[in-house]
Amino acid sequence: MEEAVTSPKKGIANKMLDLVEKIGNKLPDPAVLFALLMFFVWFASWYFSGVSFSELDPRTGSAIQIKNLLEASALTDFMANMVHTFVTFPPLGVVLVAMLGLGVAEYTGYINAGLRAILSVTPKMLLTPVLVGVGVLSHVAVDAGYVLVIPLGAVIFYAAGRHPLAGIAAAFAGVSGGFSATFFVPSSLDPLLAGLTEVSARLSSDPAAADIVINPLNNYYFTTASTFLVIIIGWILTDKFIEPRLKKTQVDADEADLPKMENLLASERKGLVWATVAMMLSLVLLVVSAIPETSAWRAPGGEITDSAAPLMKSIVAIIFVFFLIPGVVYGYVAKTANNHREIVKGMSKSMSGMGYYIVMAFFCALFIYSFGQSNLGALLAIKGANWLKAMDFHMSITLVGIVFLSAFVNLLVGSASAKWALIGAVMVPMLMELGISPDLTQAAYRVGDSSSNIVTPLLPYFPLIVVFCQKYVKSTGIGTLVALMLPYSIAMIILWTLFLLGFWAFDIPLGIGSNYTFPVGN
Repeated sequence: MEEAVTSPKKGIANKMLDLVEKIGNKLPDPAVLFALLMFFVWFASWYFSGVSFSELDPRTGSAIQIKNLLEASALTDFMANMVHTFVTFPPLGVVLVAMLGLGVAEYTGYINAGLRAILSVTPKMLLTPVLVGVGVLSHVAVDAGYVLVIPLGAVIFYAAGRHPLAGIAAAFAGVSGGFSATFFVPSSLDPLLAGLTEVSARLSSDPAAADIVINPLNNYYFTTASTFLVIIIGWILTDKFIEPRLKKTQVDADEADLPKMENLLASERKGLVWATVAMMLSLVLLVVSAIPETSAWRAPGGEITDSAAPLMKSIVAIIFVFFLIPGVVYGYVAKTANNHREIVKGMSKSMSGMGYYIVMAFFCALFIYSFGQSNLGALLAIKGANWLKAMDFHMSITLVGIVFLSAFVNLLVGSASAKWALIGAVMVPMLMELGISPDLTQAAYRVGDSSSNIVTPLLPYFPLIVVFCQKYVKSTGIGTLVALMLPYSIAMIILWTLFLLGFWAFDIPLGIGSNYTFPVGN
């Protein structure tokens, strides 16, 4: 007679994770969440439209007044402007244009071949830092890191005689934990977040915010420097802490069933060389054309980093071109795209993958439009700013609060853009009232969001990572993966926050066209 199998008792940590997963799963889809929030704003505007507030609206000089969005004229204006509100939503166009170029580079195999080439020539002693760095670099292809770099991490670690789960952990730390880092090359996340930040900043009651423009590279210096921090954290934790703990965890899969790292074919190598040369020539041409004082890339005064400079306005278009050119060259040389129809197919495939984002952007645009029209955002910003002034918190404490708030919300809402649309619509204008720039608020959000990515079961790719682990250790579950990644998460949220505070303390520019302060009342 077989003995009854009893389930092991869950510890406090696992119970808390189960609770987070349960609450998060009960939340509606982000698109529906934005629709519900929009209706909430409508009814809140109706309720508060008859309330008198003492706070002054800097735009008018009189007491702030909530506009009733359920009035007939407001509803007809909403319907009449619906299409315009959606198509002029800043994050929509910038993401779609950038993805057209990235889609070609991914479809033809240029990005895949490049990542494999880097990992195949990496010395054994540098395997961990290079793997983490490649994970960060993979962001240029949006989610390619999850389906390419993470399983490759296990393969190359196992081939090197190291524990495959350590390879998965290191790659996961780079791909997801370092999601807001950028390895010299801007990712599609940069223009996406900057667009949402710009929309949120314009909700401010300060007259100077009406026409504010946020540069897509406003956090570029900080996120590029952050790459090295993420690599160091991933390197030390993997080699000195994670892998030693895994020594007792036996690989119990059949070796014949384990995936192997495929070598680059001759055609792939040739395509990779010519595509990279094409990208470098494009970069040289851009730099040479921008150097002269009279360059058309510069603003009228000769400044090249000014937000009015054509070069700064062309960042998204440049991302499109810089990935389109090598993607096309690779496709033709490696024979993965033999004609122009294949190139168009690559663009179409990238757009088909953006269907969900477009739906979410539609409802997000309508929610933010309603939030701004109602004046509720301005009221919350002024009241929140007044409360923070009364509490007299040091700016560093405020920034730490943003980081941890973002990390907590990330445990419940998986989408990076959805989280920032929710948090940013209140936090950005509120902190602008205190003189804190949207650029700095966005940077703090990015730190909190990335740091908790690797421990939330609600990350869309989390179950996939568990499957990758089970190929080597069959007993791996969600709790196993969370326990594996928790040290990375804790180290990142502490050290990355200190890193941001260091940037601020030494007044190191966050990015191109960025500021730490916002001129209140100007």
